[in-house]
Amino acid sequence: MSTRQFTLLSDGTSDRVLVPILQWMLLQHHPRFGWIGECADLQGLRNRPKSLGDRIKAAHEFFPSDLLFVHRDAERESPESRREEIASAVATNAATSDLAWTPVIPVRMTEAWLLISETAIRGASGNPNGRIALSLPAISSLERVPDPKAILESLLVDACELSGRRRKKFRFPIHRARVPDFVQDWTPLLALPSAKVVFDEIEALKFETPRQSPGTEAVANHER
Repeated sequence: MSTRQFTLLSDGTSDRVLVPILQWMLLQHHPRFGWIGECADLQGLRNRPKSLGDRIKAAHEFFPSDLLFVHRDAERESPESRREEIASAVATNAATSDLAWTPVIPVRMTEAWLLISETAIRGASGNPNGRIALSLPAISSLERVPDPKAILESLLVDACELSGRRRKKFRFPIHRARVPDFVQDWTPLLALPSAKVVFDEIEALKFETPRQSPGTEAVANHER
């Protein structure tokens, strides 16, 4: 199995939780490759790029890969305007004009994509066998939830079933990052139009399988 790499350029460091989701999507449509993903961490650059175009250029230069995912929360903009913003930033830069890329645009915040599994939230809280009732929003309503981040934090804190000082010391960023570790099947996420768009665009991507050299093929046949 040959390996392919992808890079995620995200709005913030907390959005690295998207990496396992994108890896799952790639494996659904292109399972003949072993997919390895990483985040383009530009924080340590001496002259840290600020514009989207410069950030895309830096991600391509310092984190080269077969596919670049560009994440932008829609926030108060429409997904279409965000998509146009990303497309323009890629196309107007000579260094990235031929880059293989796909936009990732959750309608609200990335945290909305983590609110699909009560089991995952309990596991990420550190208390997988907890019995306190958790009220997750219906998946069909996640793109209309005003503050998914606040809801996820509240659910994780409740699920841990800690009290007093231990509850106050609960570190949301650490537990949020663990949520994807407890999701084995992201299929329910595809009920969200924003996630389904990414899933469908990944399906349309074309990746060539490297040809085996005659020597490699002969060895493979001999081993059989």
